[in-house]
Amino acid sequence: MESKIVKKLKIYVGVILLQFGFAGFAIVAKFALNKGTSHYTFSVYRNAIAAVVFAPFAFVLERKIRPRMTLPILLKIMLLGLLDPVIGQNLFYAGMTYTSATFTAALCNVLPALTFLMAWILRVERVNVKKLPSQSKIMGTLVTVSGAMIMTLIRGSEIGLPWTKHQHQQQQQHNNNNNNNNNAHSSNGAGQQSPIKGALMIGASNIGYSLFYILQAITLKSYPAGLSLTSLICMIGALQGAALTLVVERGNTAIWSIGWDAKFLAYAYGGIISSGITYYVSGVIMKEKGPVFVTSFNPLNMVIVAVLSSFIFAEKLDVGKIAGSMVIIVGLYLVIWGKSKEQLETTSSDAKSIQKQHTSSSTEGHTHKDVSQTIPDVDNNIV
Repeated sequence: MESKIVKKLKIYVGVILLQFGFAGFAIVAKFALNKGTSHYTFSVYRNAIAAVVFAPFAFVLERKIRPRMTLPILLKIMLLGLLDPVIGQNLFYAGMTYTSATFTAALCNVLPALTFLMAWILRVERVNVKKLPSQSKIMGTLVTVSGAMIMTLIRGSEIGLPWTKHQHQQQQQHNNNNNNNNNAHSSNGAGQQSPIKGALMIGASNIGYSLFYILQAITLKSYPAGLSLTSLICMIGALQGAALTLVVERGNTAIWSIGWDAKFLAYAYGGIISSGITYYVSGVIMKEKGPVFVTSFNPLNMVIVAVLSSFIFAEKLDVGKIAGSMVIIVGLYLVIWGKSKEQLETTSSDAKSIQKQHTSSSTEGHTHKDVSQTIPDVDNNIV
């Protein structure tokens, strides 16, 4: 009993720590993009660092359990490297340049609903419209998308936190003394003037992330070596991202420059935490709970990013973000509740089927035993 509790506790602690890692990366990535980092090279360096760091561990620790590479597995890994490291990350970074870190994290709350919807379309997730749990998941999906639209289209009055007001006062005093700083803040915040464009890019990246999680769960069934799979995804993603960068940014060699600065910190943090550790831990949790469960904790990411952004970037919340986030959380609760109820029904139905099989087999055993006991009596009567 204790082992089951500890096992469940590890799963929940692991998925919560993933959200802390995502929250920290949203802050670091936003800072690096504000410094003029190219999102193409950001993705390439991030996945290259992850591959270099995790490949030795995979080679040593999974030498005995690593299955043989086949063509279907290789094609799946290539598609995984395209969905997240190339498509998902580049669209995510591009969208972040037009919005704030808090707004980006809030839109990522749609990821659980999108993952469920994609899993339904691909028939990875079973849905019975006539049952209440499936109805709850469908309704939760619609509510979550509605919340994202509220956050995108509605702003309202600002809600300042005490430390946010204090930081804004310090910024105003500093800007009054130095007009150059005021111009710098205006240029850094220029991307926030296109929230709809940024929301569309982030929404498209969420679709790539959803497909990535579903395909990762499928691939782990035939290739259960998690560290090796993580290293291969990052390596192939870095190669594909480099090819894309050379085509899109041909002739622009300045974007490949790298030094010991905040940009390199963002590359290393993104590679080690948001790619390597995230891919591996998510895979371990998906083996037990599935891809929908892994993405269901994204609202925690929004809360963490909102608090950190208020300290670091002095960002203020507004009525639209608060209202939209509440709607999103309600929708996510409906999705998670429906998923948990379906798991309970599946577990109980499996237990009943096993019990019926055991009962039928024991009944057949007793029948054969009774028949065998009556045969000698019949023979004796004949004799």
